Amino acid sequence: MEFTGGGRLEVRVTSADVGKRVSVRYVTDSPSEGERFTDAVGVLTSWDGDVLTITRKSGETVRIPEPRLVAGKTVPAAPARRRGPAATFPELSRVAARAWQPVETEALGEWTLRAAIQEEPGEARPGGAVVGRRVGFTRRANSVLPGGDPGLPVAEALEVVRAWYADRELPAYVQTATGAEGTQELLCAELERLGWSREVTAELRIAALAPLADREPGTVEVRLSRTLDEAWLRRYQRFTAPSPAVRQVLGAGPSVWFASVAGTGEVPAAIGRCVVDGRWAGFLAIEVDPELRRRGLATAVMTALARQALDEGASAAWLQVESDNEPARALYEGMGFAVHHHYHHYRQAEA
Repeated sequence: MEFTGGGRLEVRVTSADVGKRVSVRYVTDSPSEGERFTDAVGVLTSWDGDVLTITRKSGETVRIPEPRLVAGKTVPAAPARRRGPAATFPELSRVAARAWQPVETEALGEWTLRAAIQEEPGEARPGGAVVGRRVGFTRRANSVLPGGDPGLPVAEALEVVRAWYADRELPAYVQTATGAEGTQELLCAELERLGWSREVTAELRIAALAPLADREPGTVEVRLSRTLDEAWLRRYQRFTAPSPAVRQVLGAGPSVWFASVAGTGEVPAAIGRCVVDGRWAGFLAIEVDPELRRRGLATAVMTALARQALDEGASAAWLQVESDNEPARALYEGMGFAVHHHYHHYRQAEA
């Protein structure tokens, strides 16, 4: 990283650059020999008093006291990845939302409030009463998608969000993204300033579809169906009971396919879900029996789904994987999936 200008290091970043992508060099808190300086590249999300906050592509925030700055400058947006299909954040955000649809939505300006509520069996209380509880089926179907301006100051909009989810006996979540042109680093910083906590970070990865469809599935027989059956749900197990909300979320989408590999009993050895949407094929719910992993079952499932999506005219693939799921990340990396951006779920601050 080069900061020299006329032979000198210069700080050419000011508070007026908040919202821009910057590259800075600064003195570390506890410098050791040979490691006195370190660098940070990301979006300058705040400059409060004499402290700068930079949000990296991964969503990690770096806070730097201004006196520690050695050099800094604004830099162009990160170049688009050449690996895999061309894609924009708004396009992928819309495609991902259509692939995992909630049961209930409400607009708040350009924000979309989403819920998919299921009733879980209750526990017996003294006196014999059984009290159940309402939970949201996945954060993705029970979080706000902030597509732009909510029509209110962010703090006020979040109070509306909190009340909307409280009426449904759910915690409030906001889904944000970082790391691509047009993502929401400034909103992430505002959520953190207001006390919202980031619970989950995941990667949205993309790849060309044809190489995935061309993979050799081996001798594994994969069954494809339009129908979400009981056997498939037994392997999925992301819920206590297969409520109508679960079936509605999993079954919704432009063109939905379910894949399964037979196991030794009634539970499939592996499953997967694919949503074909124009040029995109989204791969979701790829799950394998823990006792049968590393035997190519996930690859076979994705290959079969990719071939079906290719027949329907898709040419590009996407999927989502949590950032701490190292085995899955390694698998998808080997299949050619590259990170496009990161997304995060922020949970409401305590009232």
